[in-house]
Amino acid sequence: MSDQLFDVPGEPAEPERGLDAVVRRDPGAPLAVRMRPRSLDEVIGQQHLLGPGSPLRRLVEGSGAASVLLYGPPGTGKTTLASLLSQATGRRFEALSALSAGVKEVRAVIDLARKRLAVGEQTVLFIDEVHRFSKTQQDALLAAVENRIVLLVGATTENPSFSVVSPLLSRSLVLQLQSLTTDDIRTVLERAIADERGLAGEYTVTEEALDHIVRVAGGDARRALTALEASAESSLDGTVDLELVEASVDKAAVRYDRAGDQHYDVISAFIKSIRGSDVDAALHYLARMLTAGEDPRFIARRLMIHASEDVGMADPMALQTATAAAQVVQLVGLPEAKLALAQATIHLATAPKSGAVTSALAAAMSDITAGKAGAVPPHLRDGHYAGAKALGNAKGYKFPHNHRGGVVAQQYPPDEIVGTDYYEPTDHGFEREVGSRVSKLRRIIRGS
Repeated sequence: MSDQLFDVPGEPAEPERGLDAVVRRDPGAPLAVRMRPRSLDEVIGQQHLLGPGSPLRRLVEGSGAASVLLYGPPGTGKTTLASLLSQATGRRFEALSALSAGVKEVRAVIDLARKRLAVGEQTVLFIDEVHRFSKTQQDALLAAVENRIVLLVGATTENPSFSVVSPLLSRSLVLQLQSLTTDDIRTVLERAIADERGLAGEYTVTEEALDHIVRVAGGDARRALTALEASAESSLDGTVDLELVEASVDKAAVRYDRAGDQHYDVISAFIKSIRGSDVDAALHYLARMLTAGEDPRFIARRLMIHASEDVGMADPMALQTATAAAQVVQLVGLPEAKLALAQATIHLATAPKSGAVTSALAAAMSDITAGKAGAVPPHLRDGHYAGAKALGNAKGYKFPHNHRGGVVAQQYPPDEIVGTDYYEPTDHGFEREVGSRVSKLRRIIRGS
């Protein structure tokens, strides 16, 4: 089997060619670049994608020909795997960044790849941050990917389902990279401390310092190596201890994107934690969103929705609290509004829960959709306009305030749904009291 991803007639494979290899050998390059794996055997983590016969391994080893979208959090190896593909393809590797390239640059690469293909040479096109390409830019790739004029390798931190057009998505193999575990990050750091490409054993890093770097890295190998490098550069005696690391890195990484799947995953976990009455988990997800810069208005809207959807009449004050928090967000803003959002979160998480409001409305709307929307009973119709009485409108209407208790027996719903119960109160919180009241009201109104 050839060492290259594609055989190039008359040109032997030359590993470690290209800009990436030059940068990796440069002692002045960042530690994260110098320590980039040179082969699959050096890759830490992602074993679910690198097993024998896996699509990614076959691509890197030169026996696969599918376009690939590498999707995962920062620092999990997307650029590394693209670099390994670069080595496998020799000189026929083109790289673009969606941050700077446009349709013109994409078409230029495709034209070059088409000319190479005419003489039996194929091209790998690596696009970093591919989710930042517009629909037009992504559409420009379709024909070339479908006809294998280029083998596309796209890297994205966002779920392709949200950020990549469907035609391109269907023509590519989507491979999800996972966050590195704490053991993975520790292995990466220990290798960098000892390896000649890294710190070459010239520094002593204490266990406490390593633990702290692992903790603040948040599963991001690049961040871990950057923290290690910054701490080592600050060391005066070759020792990297906890105090030195804390001075160099004071904040943990927060993984969150305001437009992709992490945005939806975290808000989903937030709402489900409130619904499950886990106040501590709810506060964790709230803090995570606020720390990552989520729009507080979005959080406030979800709290208001949740107040009716999952708390409802079990605690009628929940909606008022959530609405008040939204007003604080609007009138006061951050950072002070964080407290109001936290107060609303605590109120909703600790409140008794009821989905009866949601179920009642859903049942009523289901009947409407099914055609159960009969005529309004004559005695309930508007009788204030000229000719209304001649039509029988409002005739026989019983004014509740003229009756004891303000409730009187008479028909309110259309004939089709007489006797139908939509609202079924639970025995949770205030709804326990509402439930007994609703039963009594129905008996009086229905004359039963």
